[in-house]
Amino acid sequence: MNRAGEWSIQQLARITGTTSRTLRHYGSVGLLEPSRIGANGYRYYDQAALVQLQRILLLRDLGLGLAAIADVLTGETDAATALGTHLEFLEQEQSRLGRRIASVRTTLEKTRRGEPLMAEEMFDGFDHTRYKDEVVERWGRQAYESSDRWWRWLSDDDKSGFRQRQLDIAADYGRAHAAGLAPDGPEVQEITGRHYEWVAAGWQGRRPGADAFAGLGEMYVADPRFAENYDRHGAGTAAFVRDAMLAFAADRL
Repeated sequence: MNRAGEWSIQQLARITGTTSRTLRHYGSVGLLEPSRIGANGYRYYDQAALVQLQRILLLRDLGLGLAAIADVLTGETDAATALGTHLEFLEQEQSRLGRRIASVRTTLEKTRRGEPLMAEEMFDGFDHTRYKDEVVERWGRQAYESSDRWWRWLSDDDKSGFRQRQLDIAADYGRAHAAGLAPDGPEVQEITGRHYEWVAAGWQGRRPGADAFAGLGEMYVADPRFAENYDRHGAGTAAFVRDAMLAFAADRL
């Protein structure tokens, strides 16, 4: 039976829109312990646990994995301070989403009117840090932090130029794929060479090895968020890019 000021695991799952299985998993990895376990084996959570769960869900919404969330929660023992930090993050996210909505609206309106698009308008509010977990998992935290520092150091013009280079490379891949060119042919490998230099620039000039570059190509196909950047230039373009990157890695790295 519930005591005053506590919730059963089923009640907590319903209130938060999650599942009992998820809450038990949070407990198994040390993120959310029940305040008590009843004689019937049911888990019960008090108000402190609710605050902890809110912090977990906020951090999940910010894109952090469970290991990163554990690091944050371990380093922040004061709930009020932690929630203040989360509120600041959410307000920043609100601002970023507002800019993203405005940028998409501008793109839509200009497309309908047939007006030229500006890269800095199209990408205002888009945040490269949403890929942090993938970068850290595949290439290590140092690789992410180094690239993140480099990106933040760039001027707005440099950022726009870097984005435009990627758009141009993707469009060139799309045209090559539509023309039926071979991924390992000289024309496509020239595009892939530019692509490699673009990736190296984002890695602060570090030269990706064959495995890293080929692995990036595999991710372009496996992850739909990346695949759509290329497949918008024609179905199958992402796989075409992967094959070109595999050939480049095998022959030149």
